Amino acid sequence: MNGGNSDMTLAFELKALKELDSPDTVFTDARQWTNYVGVISEKPTYVVTNFTRKHRIRQDFFSGPRTRKESLTNIKEQFDSDRYVLVGVDEEDERLAEATDWEFLDLEDAAGAADWRLAPEETTTEVEQETRDDWP
Repeated sequence: MNGGNSDMTLAFELKALKELDSPDTVFTDARQWTNYVGVISEKPTYVVTNFTRKHRIRQDFFSGPRTRKESLTNIKEQFDSDRYVLVGVDEEDERLAEATDWEFLDLEDAAGAADWRLAPEETTTEVEQETRDDWP
């Protein structure tokens, strides 16, 4: 996604990142046309941290031990931008963006505009599995 307003803070819902074929490439691309980029999630902090480390993603912010709504409100207070955009995957994400005065961008629309590849269906399912096979 080239051009557009670079004075932007971009937040990815963790569910959206998990649906991308190469989240690290997406973050690198987004850094070229945003001021700040990060991840929000209802999942515990360690889940987000593990995902971003595994994919070598350097984020400017993350949700930490708070709700997604609190996170977006806090991010908006701490990071000065003309636009605040949440990339999400469902109506719940869209309602959250509206409730916090962020713009909502559906992942599939964002991927199409920015030439990001979505992960194959089976890869997405594997990533979402959080159980351990080697545990008794």
